Amino acid sequence: MVLWRPPLLLLLLLAGPLAVHAAPPTCYSRMLSLSREVTSDFQSLRAAEPPEPCVRYLPGLYLDIHNYCVLAKLRDFVASPQCWRVAAVDALKDKVRKLYTIVNSFCRRDLVFLSDDCDALEHPIPVTTSPPDPQH
Repeated sequence: MVLWRPPLLLLLLLAGPLAVHAAPPTCYSRMLSLSREVTSDFQSLRAAEPPEPCVRYLPGLYLDIHNYCVLAKLRDFVASPQCWRVAAVDALKDKVRKLYTIVNSFCRRDLVFLSDDCDALEHPIPVTTSPPDPQH
């Protein structure tokens, strides 16, 4: 009885996509991705048409997990009484709670706070697409 043996190249091609995702996310990468997701969801909520009237009263939510003030910002956002029973806001508050728990409990030792500039969390940092002009 002869067994069919697939070519080695075929096995490598099939195993390649699995190997890319084989490593579990680190605590730090989970905090970083969730903070980006929360910020993006908040911006989408603010830009939604037609806008939910209560959303304009929510505290700003521009997150930097390396800023010590992020913990207070997350607590304030979850505690804000605006938009009770608005599904999109409730979903966002659930993500914010999850991020707070990850930052404050599970990954506390994995994070280094590089600043404590609370004003930086009130306004988004403008994103530049080109390097600054060295002549100015």
